[in-house]
Amino acid sequence: MGSERAEMRKRQMQVHQEAAASVLQARHKMGNTPTNASNACCFCWCCCCSCSCLTVRGEEETIQRSTLEPRPEGNSNCEESPKPTLDDARCWAVSFERLMKSAAGRSCFRQFLRTEFSEENMMFWLACEELKKETNKTVVEEKVRQIYEDFISILSPKEVSLDSRVREVINRNMLEPTSCTFDDAQQQIYTLMQRDSYPRYINSSAYTDLLKSLEEPPPEP
Repeated sequence: MGSERAEMRKRQMQVHQEAAASVLQARHKMGNTPTNASNACCFCWCCCCSCSCLTVRGEEETIQRSTLEPRPEGNSNCEESPKPTLDDARCWAVSFERLMKSAAGRSCFRQFLRTEFSEENMMFWLACEELKKETNKTVVEEKVRQIYEDFISILSPKEVSLDSRVREVINRNMLEPTSCTFDDAQQQIYTLMQRDSYPRYINSSAYTDLLKSLEEPPPEP
């Protein structure tokens, strides 16, 4: 298994390097090639390398990191997020769609995902939702790059699980980043959570305990 995973990583790295070369070529044609583009790896979208110059950004890339990250959705702790009613929480068991449309539902589900070490799936989905709301082209490109670094790069500790077809689509989309760059990947992660983690959450003690806590009558004054 170790050798197979190493070979898979090697193939993915080759795909990323090819995508980086395509990006540089496209920028060169548009006259936007950075003055020090001879070190191609430092300007690729995937940021696969760990060279020190990755810490150096031009003035056009000085948008504060805080503007690029998803806005916090309350607190990721279910107990401190907007408290759902008993009917709200029961609706989450009806369908995954209802859970995901609820801010409290997403928060509680995210807490459960953390216990399964798969919180990055919800984080990626939320980041894609925030990306879709952005209309400023410069900010869109920065958010796309940041999402790629955080969740798509094979070197990221928060890398989400995507198949080769979706990764190829992303690499093509990276040539001209838009708010829809990760649509296929977002749908795949949504489906993964729906089929894999969601049934376990509905049958978990965390969900059962939540329902019980909402069924309890409020303490008398």
